[in-house]
Amino acid sequence: MSAPTAPAVERAAPGDIAELRQLYYAVYGPHYPTAFGTDPAVMARLIEDPHTLWLVTRCPRTGALTGSAAVHGEPGSRLGRLEGLAVHPDQRGSGLAGLLTDALCRRMLDAGRLDSVYATVRTVSAGPQRVVSRNGFRPMGVLPNAVDLDSRESLALYARYSPGVLERRAPVAEVPGPLMPLLRTAERTLGISYADTRATAPAPAPSPAAAAELEMIEAPAFVRRRFRDRFPDAAHWFYPLHTPNVLLVPGDGSFEVYACLNRAGGYCALVAGHPGPAVAAAHLEPITRALTRAGAGYVEALLPLDRHDLLSAGLAQGFIPSALYPAMRREGDGFHDYVVMSRTTEQIDFRGLVADAALQPFLDSYVSAWASTYLPSREVAS
Repeated sequence: MSAPTAPAVERAAPGDIAELRQLYYAVYGPHYPTAFGTDPAVMARLIEDPHTLWLVTRCPRTGALTGSAAVHGEPGSRLGRLEGLAVHPDQRGSGLAGLLTDALCRRMLDAGRLDSVYATVRTVSAGPQRVVSRNGFRPMGVLPNAVDLDSRESLALYARYSPGVLERRAPVAEVPGPLMPLLRTAERTLGISYADTRATAPAPAPSPAAAAELEMIEAPAFVRRRFRDRFPDAAHWFYPLHTPNVLLVPGDGSFEVYACLNRAGGYCALVAGHPGPAVAAAHLEPITRALTRAGAGYVEALLPLDRHDLLSAGLAQGFIPSALYPAMRREGDGFHDYVVMSRTTEQIDFRGLVADAALQPFLDSYVSAWASTYLPSREVAS
């Protein structure tokens, strides 16, 4: 008897879009929160995008589409995002998820097109964590309440690097003390060192901003055009691979904050601030309040590890260091580390979270940081 034919891995084509939408519905039901697997126009654009590699698998016998995944990049960046990993329910346990992940990384990382690829992985079971771990991804942290599917779910951040990237990280002289547990966890888990990084007291909180209401402009095409005019250089963005679709401005127009708001998933990423990131840092409380009213139960910002001032401002406004992304951004011959600072306005329930052994230390680090931020210290009366 002949051995079964291995499924072929091929690039997605525009003619696959209808079948791809059926696949994502079969896997996620009506709750998939991104346009990646639901909006035909977005899907067609990504399939044709020269900075994105979208691969699919088909059943060798019937030709039916059985799996899908992509690595999405952008011009001027050597960072990619693994997204849309889906395997038809009838094919679970067949190894297709690992096959697709390995093929994408070989073509994008091993071929030298990207320096690193990251993935946000569901934690409702250990399966997704094992898939990326077996394919060279390493855990970077936990993003609590990061997405609203059937209910609020926490995600895990994982990343995989091209050879030699982690060895070319730029040194960081000091960080606010509350970040050190996360750095120590990364040292033990990733095998990197922060021996020369000292912990110092967080900078004093900025003076409270005037209580002016922020206006939210939800005109995605206008926001994108204005954002590109303000920030032609991606080095000034907080968050690569996130295109802003909302703009927050005070009545006097003295500053602008650009954000990527996903109402379906109930989350938001702060992308950039004009005239500079310190503006957003000084107004984090009203910014978060406005985004919460708009339906974002989770808000995050990706900040340079060497910006003590921005990290201190986030800590002062209840943002917690949730994940570390070493060597995230290339500058010259070196790479700079970044931190995901997050804040959730909804109750965190980790009882349904499944963490494998490598991820567990990051979960413990987050819980400790959350308790230090939000639980009062106990004083014992003598």
